Amino acid sequence: MRSFSIRAVGDEPTFHDLDKPEPGAGQVVVAVGACGLNFADLLMIDGKYQERPPLPITLGMEIAGRVHAIGPGVTGLLPGDRVAAVPGTGGLAPYCVVDSARCVPLPDRMPDVDAAAFQIAYGTSHLALTHRAALQRGERLLVLGAAGGVGLTAVELGAKLGAHVIACARGDTKLEIARAAGAHDIVDSDVPDLTQRLKARGGVDVIYDAVGDPLFSAALRATRPGARVLVIGFAAGSVPQIPANYLLVKNISVHGLYWGGYLGFAPEVLTRSLSDLLSMYEAGDIAPHVSHVLPLERAAEGLELLRSRASTGKVVITVAPDS
Repeated sequence: MRSFSIRAVGDEPTFHDLDKPEPGAGQVVVAVGACGLNFADLLMIDGKYQERPPLPITLGMEIAGRVHAIGPGVTGLLPGDRVAAVPGTGGLAPYCVVDSARCVPLPDRMPDVDAAAFQIAYGTSHLALTHRAALQRGERLLVLGAAGGVGLTAVELGAKLGAHVIACARGDTKLEIARAAGAHDIVDSDVPDLTQRLKARGGVDVIYDAVGDPLFSAALRATRPGARVLVIGFAAGSVPQIPANYLLVKNISVHGLYWGGYLGFAPEVLTRSLSDLLSMYEAGDIAPHVSHVLPLERAAEGLELLRSRASTGKVVITVAPDS
């Protein structure tokens, strides 16, 4: 099978021929129908992701498709079952091996493209806003990078949770996409006086930051006493340094959120969160925003859309099982 992979850190991903995988104990092989791209895929290429699987690796962190084969000890899944999963790697290929415990059964009405765009983006925002920040109805939520893959879900879920959502993104097009997702107020990230603009709007109770400096530092100065800051990622490439005295004086708490980390120490938290999110999807309360759907042979183009920030919401790659 053709696999979109890298052989060494810093390599440009290319297609390589690999043997079709076989499931081990507790594993299944999924015939991939769609694979969601994530900023973490770019970090993995550069060797900067917090997890560094042994090379070579096939890229693609989250998938949707059908169970193709099951390994010894697998219960509750059968060949042909539709599932979504987060294998971490291996999604940009026709077949992907994954631990059966990571597979989530899919509702009949949920197409593969939606499912592949769903888990990491919605899961990150749902855990961050509910489990970490305990966002309350009526609080003021600022989302930095509000038109990106995770940012747009934070806007949508924040509004559903009853917060007053302020979306911060670059340019009118992205801001209007955030407004359509539920933002009550919008502010362009390129304004030179972001802190004052936010203070004039009443300040913020919760910051959701997937961008990093310099937006983080500007937003931090606009927080209300008792604010919570959610550190989601650093898409801008610069990790902010947080002045501890500022946290002390304003009683601010900072919460890091690495969604995948919960797979190792509290998988039941992820399970409950995804169950809640799938119920919301089935009820029509949330719907993934996918700006680009591309075939596997255009996976490099999909990654470039993320790198250049030309996409909004998610980029999804469709895969034909026999490719």
